Amino acid sequence: MSAIANAKLLVVGGHTRSIGKTALVVDLIHAFPVARWTAVKITQYGHGVCSVNGEQCGCAPAEHPYSLDQEGDLSGRTDTSRFLVAGAARSLWLRTKQGQLPAALPLLREQLAGAGNVLIESNALLGLLRPALYVAVLDPGLPDFKASAHRHLDLADAFVLRSPLSGSPWPGVSAAQIGRKPCFEQAFGAPLPAPLVNLVHGRFLAIPSDH
Repeated sequence: MSAIANAKLLVVGGHTRSIGKTALVVDLIHAFPVARWTAVKITQYGHGVCSVNGEQCGCAPAEHPYSLDQEGDLSGRTDTSRFLVAGAARSLWLRTKQGQLPAALPLLREQLAGAGNVLIESNALLGLLRPALYVAVLDPGLPDFKASAHRHLDLADAFVLRSPLSGSPWPGVSAAQIGRKPCFEQAFGAPLPAPLVNLVHGRFLAIPSDH
């Protein structure tokens, strides 16, 4: 794994769909306007879906392997637009065909070089880049646990729980494995937990000591 020149990465992932990964990114952007985040959403499409437009396509696997756009819309209708509305300095959407994220990494590096504070919504990126902080969103009420989330579970610095954790709701994932890291409960629509705010502030905005 490697880093991006002059950029500090905060990665937000989650164990399945529709558990509020984007909502957490929006909350973090809004909580730290001084960070001037460059926010990135990464979408990996399945087989037969084109990375350019997200639609079924007859292009060959090597055609249109990835596409990256900078968001300029302030309507709030899309996830990347919500990032801008929340206060991100820039908002990017990287789309790749399945398995093509490594090929897209040079383009992403180019776009993020010197960006300062970068907030990325993705699980898969953890195998390619080293973040300063990785926060994983978990909802014990949802049984699905994606392979990519399971693979990188131990890399999480903290967990955000959308509902209380009781026992081991997922096969192959123990409560002790999650409990070894800080866990912050935040239901949908609730404010960011103060300890999470302090954690992010310490990693991204604290002034280093000269001593």
